[in-house]
Amino acid sequence: MRLAVYPGSFDPITRGHIDVIERASVVFDRLLVAVLVNTRKSPALDAAVRAQIILEAIEEELDTDVAAGIEVITYEGLTVELAHEHGARSIVRGLRALSDFENEQAIAHLNRKLAPDVDTVFFMTGIEHAYLSSSLVREIASFGGDVSDMVPDAAARRLRAGERG
Repeated sequence: MRLAVYPGSFDPITRGHIDVIERASVVFDRLLVAVLVNTRKSPALDAAVRAQIILEAIEEELDTDVAAGIEVITYEGLTVELAHEHGARSIVRGLRALSDFENEQAIAHLNRKLAPDVDTVFFMTGIEHAYLSSSLVREIASFGGDVSDMVPDAAARRLRAGERG
Protein backbone atom coordinates (compact mmCIF):
# COMPACT_ATOMS: atom_id res chain seq x y z
CA MET A 1 0.00 0.00 0.00
CA ARG A 2 1.41 3.36 -1.04
CA LEU A 3 1.13 5.84 1.84
CA ALA A 4 2.22 9.47 1.70
CA VAL A 5 2.33 12.23 4.30
CA TYR A 6 1.19 15.73 3.34
CA PRO A 7 2.49 17.99 6.12
CA GLY A 8 1.74 21.65 6.62
CA SER A 9 0.47 24.32 8.92
CA PHE A 10 -2.76 24.72 6.91
CA ASP A 11 -3.47 27.98 8.79
CA PRO A 12 -5.98 28.07 7.19
CA ILE A 13 -6.35 25.40 4.54
CA THR A 14 -6.84 26.94 1.08
CA ARG A 15 -8.38 25.70 -2.12
CA GLY A 16 -4.80 25.15 -3.34
CA HIS A 17 -4.24 22.70 -0.47
CA ILE A 18 -7.48 20.91 -1.31
CA ASP A 19 -6.33 20.67 -4.93
CA VAL A 20 -3.05 19.03 -3.85
CA ILE A 21 -4.88 16.69 -1.42
CA GLU A 22 -7.28 15.56 -4.13
CA ARG A 23 -4.58 14.93 -6.73
CA ALA A 24 -2.19 13.24 -4.29
CA SER A 25 -4.94 10.93 -3.10
CA VAL A 26 -5.27 9.63 -6.67
CA VAL A 27 -1.55 8.81 -6.82
CA PHE A 28 -1.30 7.24 -3.35
CA ASP A 29 -3.51 4.58 -1.78
CA ARG A 30 -3.59 6.48 1.52
CA LEU A 31 -2.79 10.09 2.30
CA LEU A 32 -2.02 11.30 5.80
CA VAL A 33 -2.66 15.04 6.04
CA ALA A 34 -0.49 16.10 8.96
CA VAL A 35 -1.16 19.43 10.66
CA LEU A 36 2.02 20.78 12.24
CA VAL A 37 1.94 21.95 15.84
CA ASN A 38 4.72 24.53 15.85
CA THR A 39 5.28 25.87 19.36
CA ARG A 40 7.54 28.62 17.97
CA LYS A 41 4.71 30.25 16.02
CA SER A 42 1.36 31.76 16.99
CA PRO A 43 -1.12 30.31 14.52
CA ALA A 44 -4.44 31.99 13.85
CA LEU A 45 -6.16 28.66 14.52
CA ASP A 46 -5.26 25.94 17.00
CA ALA A 47 -3.91 22.72 15.41
CA ALA A 48 -6.91 20.67 16.53
CA VAL A 49 -9.26 23.24 14.99
CA ARG A 50 -7.23 23.25 11.76
CA ALA A 51 -7.43 19.45 11.64
CA GLN A 52 -11.21 19.56 12.18
CA ILE A 53 -11.60 22.15 9.41
CA ILE A 54 -9.60 19.93 7.04
CA LEU A 55 -11.79 16.93 7.90
CA GLU A 56 -14.93 18.96 7.23
CA ALA A 57 -13.50 20.33 3.99
CA ILE A 58 -12.58 16.85 2.77
CA GLU A 59 -16.08 15.58 3.54
CA GLU A 60 -17.74 18.58 1.87
CA GLU A 61 -15.46 19.10 -1.11
CA LEU A 62 -14.15 15.71 -2.21
CA ASP A 63 -15.71 12.61 -3.67
CA THR A 64 -16.50 10.00 -1.01
CA ASP A 65 -14.18 7.42 -2.59
CA VAL A 66 -11.30 9.90 -2.57
CA ALA A 67 -12.03 11.04 0.99
CA ALA A 68 -12.02 7.44 2.24
CA GLY A 69 -8.25 7.16 1.73
CA ILE A 70 -7.41 10.36 3.62
CA GLU A 71 -6.64 10.65 7.33
CA VAL A 72 -5.99 13.92 9.17
CA ILE A 73 -3.76 14.15 12.25
CA THR A 74 -1.75 16.71 14.19
CA TYR A 75 1.94 16.24 14.92
CA GLU A 76 5.06 17.84 16.39
CA GLY A 77 8.63 17.26 15.37
CA LEU A 78 10.33 16.13 12.20
CA THR A 79 8.18 15.14 9.25
CA VAL A 80 10.51 12.26 8.34
CA GLU A 81 10.04 10.82 11.84
CA LEU A 82 6.28 11.02 11.33
CA ALA A 83 6.69 9.28 7.96
CA HIS A 84 8.70 6.47 9.58
CA GLU A 85 6.22 6.17 12.43
CA HIS A 86 3.39 5.57 9.95
CA GLY A 87 5.35 3.58 7.37
CA ALA A 88 5.15 6.28 4.69
CA ARG A 89 7.81 6.34 1.98
CA SER A 90 6.73 9.67 0.46
CA ILE A 91 6.19 13.24 1.58
CA VAL A 92 3.83 15.35 -0.54
CA ARG A 93 4.53 19.05 -0.98
CA GLY A 94 2.61 21.61 -3.01
CA LEU A 95 4.25 24.22 -5.22
CA ARG A 96 2.45 27.37 -6.31
CA ALA A 97 5.21 29.05 -8.27
CA LEU A 98 8.89 28.86 -9.06
CA SER A 99 9.56 31.01 -5.99
CA ASP A 100 8.38 28.11 -3.76
CA PHE A 101 10.78 25.66 -5.34
CA GLU A 102 14.09 26.78 -3.81
CA ASN A 103 12.86 26.53 -0.23
CA GLU A 104 11.00 23.27 -0.87
CA GLN A 105 14.05 21.80 -2.63
CA ALA A 106 16.25 22.58 0.39
CA ILE A 107 13.75 20.96 2.75
CA ALA A 108 13.47 17.91 0.48
CA HIS A 109 17.27 17.51 0.41
CA LEU A 110 17.49 17.83 4.20
CA ASN A 111 14.71 15.29 4.65
CA ARG A 112 16.48 12.93 2.25
CA LYS A 113 19.68 13.33 4.28
CA LEU A 114 17.79 12.52 7.50
CA ALA A 115 15.78 9.69 5.97
CA PRO A 116 17.21 8.27 2.71
CA ASP A 117 14.23 5.92 2.39
CA VAL A 118 11.68 8.77 2.22
CA ASP A 119 11.21 10.75 -1.01
CA THR A 120 9.49 14.08 -1.53
CA VAL A 121 6.91 14.31 -4.31
CA PHE A 122 5.92 17.76 -5.56
CA PHE A 123 2.49 18.67 -6.91
CA MET A 124 1.93 21.96 -8.68
CA THR A 125 -1.31 23.57 -7.59
CA GLY A 126 -3.80 24.32 -10.31
CA ILE A 127 -3.13 27.64 -12.04
CA GLU A 128 -6.36 28.99 -10.59
CA HIS A 129 -4.91 28.56 -7.07
CA ALA A 130 -1.32 29.70 -7.73
CA TYR A 131 -1.84 33.08 -6.04
CA LEU A 132 -3.17 31.63 -2.77
CA SER A 133 -1.23 31.52 0.46
CA SER A 134 -2.52 30.95 3.96
CA SER A 135 -0.78 34.07 5.25
CA LEU A 136 -2.47 36.29 2.64
CA VAL A 137 -5.84 34.66 3.34
CA ARG A 138 -5.37 35.29 7.09
CA GLU A 139 -4.51 38.92 6.44
CA ILE A 140 -7.52 39.50 4.19
CA ALA A 141 -9.82 37.76 6.69
CA SER A 142 -8.41 39.78 9.60
CA PHE A 143 -9.59 42.96 7.86
CA GLY A 144 -13.03 41.48 7.22
CA GLY A 145 -12.37 40.72 3.56
CA ASP A 146 -14.25 38.01 1.72
CA VAL A 147 -12.06 34.90 1.39
CA SER A 148 -14.85 32.49 0.49
CA ASP A 149 -13.42 31.84 -3.00
CA MET A 150 -9.96 31.18 -1.55
CA VAL A 151 -10.74 28.61 1.12
CA PRO A 152 -13.12 25.66 1.51
CA ASP A 153 -16.49 26.51 3.05
CA ALA A 154 -15.46 24.88 6.35
CA ALA A 155 -12.53 27.31 6.68
CA ALA A 156 -14.59 30.32 5.56
CA ARG A 157 -17.16 29.59 8.28
CA ARG A 158 -14.47 29.50 10.99
CA LEU A 159 -12.70 32.59 9.71
CA ARG A 160 -15.98 34.56 9.63
CA ALA A 161 -16.68 33.45 13.19
CA GLY A 162 -13.21 34.62 14.23
CA GLU A 163 -12.51 31.26 15.88
CA ARG A 164 -9.00 30.73 17.21
CA GLY A 165 -9.47 27.38 18.90
